[in-house]
Amino acid sequence: MMFDLAFYLPFVVLALVVLGASIRILREYERGVVFTLGRFTGVKGPGLILLVPYIQQMVRVDLRVAVLDVPSQDVISRDNVSVKVNAIIFYRVVEPAKAVVQVQNFHQATSELAQTTLRSVLGKHELDELLAERDKMNADIQEILDQQTDAWGIKVANVEIKHIDLGEGMVRVMARQAEAERERRAKIINAEGEEQAARKLLEAARILGGAPEAMQLRYLSTLATIGMQNSSTIVFPFPTEFAQWLSRLQPAGARPGDQTNSTHSG
Repeated sequence: MMFDLAFYLPFVVLALVVLGASIRILREYERGVVFTLGRFTGVKGPGLILLVPYIQQMVRVDLRVAVLDVPSQDVISRDNVSVKVNAIIFYRVVEPAKAVVQVQNFHQATSELAQTTLRSVLGKHELDELLAERDKMNADIQEILDQQTDAWGIKVANVEIKHIDLGEGMVRVMARQAEAERERRAKIINAEGEEQAARKLLEAARILGGAPEAMQLRYLSTLATIGMQNSSTIVFPFPTEFAQWLSRLQPAGARPGDQTNSTHSG
């Protein structure tokens, strides 16, 4: 009996070692790309899977969304302004077999491609577009990355430009430009206000000129307004009819300064 146990013990130990080496457990968000003697034979998981030791190898692939922080890139815009831009990219693996077989390191490859694409896309736009149309830039970069990484089994979910850093000199220039723009708008608004006021005054003059009674009422209203003020102003009413009577007495064609000039000349 002891001889039989000693005879089978090595086989039992070997079987346990082989079984332990062949068991793999994959989480819900993991997949295993299996190679048999170096050849791709399928994707397995999640859960418990068995591999033939030394004959089959497995590469784990995470299917969760990965966050890629693109380092700051020196970008020269179309109007020759140098800026530093960094972005963040969200992507995930949708086809584990392609991500392992088609590219050596899909994470590094995506990072390098994102840096190149960021410089290429932003370099086609002017500085004002980079600052004002950031959503459009994000969509363009995402579309290009998604098309180029599709062969690797990677889906780019989102691209966000985080910072656009300008030099101190450019910041001062932009501040002066913004100040000049505000001054220009203020002058335009002031001129438009003067124009509207002049139009209203012209309309009021036409209305008052066509109705002398309205002018008299306006005159009395002004006197009432002045009388309500607590001031030492003394108002001497001058009848408008008297002014009209004096204007009728003046000879036709004569100017107010003609009589004075003739007196001095005599």
